[in-house]
Amino acid sequence: MKRSPYSILQIVLAVLTGFGLGLAYSWLLSPVTYVDANPALLRADFKDQYRIAIAAAYAANQDLTRANARLNLLGDADPVAELSAQAQRMLAAGEPFDKARPLAQLATDLQQGFVSEPFTSTPIPTFNTPEGIVASPTETNIPASSEEATFTPQPTVFFEQTPLTPLSQETVAPRPTFTPTPGPGAPFTLVEREDICDPALSRVMQFLLMDSRRTQVPGVEIVVTWNQGEDRFFTGFKPELGNGYADFVMEADTVYNIRIVTGGAFVSDISAPTCSDPNGADYPGGILLTFQQP
Repeated sequence: MKRSPYSILQIVLAVLTGFGLGLAYSWLLSPVTYVDANPALLRADFKDQYRIAIAAAYAANQDLTRANARLNLLGDADPVAELSAQAQRMLAAGEPFDKARPLAQLATDLQQGFVSEPFTSTPIPTFNTPEGIVASPTETNIPASSEEATFTPQPTVFFEQTPLTPLSQETVAPRPTFTPTPGPGAPFTLVEREDICDPALSRVMQFLLMDSRRTQVPGVEIVVTWNQGEDRFFTGFKPELGNGYADFVMEADTVYNIRIVTGGAFVSDISAPTCSDPNGADYPGGILLTFQQP
C-alpha cells in the first residue's frame, strides 16, 4: 500500500518531536550528574591541576605512599614521566621554578623509592615589639623612702671657653671603587669538559651549572640540537645529584650543539667519546660539561 506524502510528513514530525523532547529531558529536566567519578576520566588540563595538588600535599606531609596511591588514580602509564613532563611544560611556559619544583621532587622520590631531604625554605624570623613598652636607658634601682627627699640646689659654675687651635689637614686616601659582580642573568661559560668512561653512564651528557660563587643554579633552560631534532630541559630536576644538575642521553655517532638560554652560551660539536672496557671492546662513553657564571 502506498503511503501518502502527508502520512510520511507526520512520521518525520513525530520522530523529530520525540528527539527534541528526549534532549530537553536529558539536558534540562534530568541532566547527567557525575558523582565520585574516577580521576582517570578527567580532562588533560584537570589532570595537571590534580598532579599539582598531589605534589603540594606531598611537599607538606612527605607521605610518599599516599602520593603514589593518588597518582595511580589518574591511570597514567608512567606517573614519574608525566610528573617530569608537566614540570618541564610549566617552566617552558614561564612558570616560576618554585611552582614546578614540587612536581620534580615527587617524581625524583618516586623514582628512587624514598623521601629526599625536605626542600622547604627557611623562614625569616619576625620580631614584634609589644605595644605600650618604651625603651628607656639603664635604670638604677633606688629604694623608695617613706619621707620625701630634699634636694639642695648646687651653685652654677661657669668655665671660660678657650678657642681650639685648628689642626693640620690630613691627607685622606681615596676609597677603592666598587666593582659590580654579575647578577643572576650573567652568561654561563664552559669552564670544564670531562669524558666519562663508565658503562653505567654510557652516552649520558651531564650538565653542571654554577654561579660565580660555585653555587649550583636550578631552573636554567638548556637547549640541545642535532640534525634530527631538538630537546629542551632545565636544571634542578634531580636534586639528589645537585640543584644545578641536568642530563641528556646521546646517540652514538651524533654531533650535538649546546645552548644555555641564560646569557646565550653556545658550545658546538659535542659527541660521545669512545671508551674501552677491560676486555678491549669499545663503547660510547659519557661527557660532563661544567658551566659557570663569571
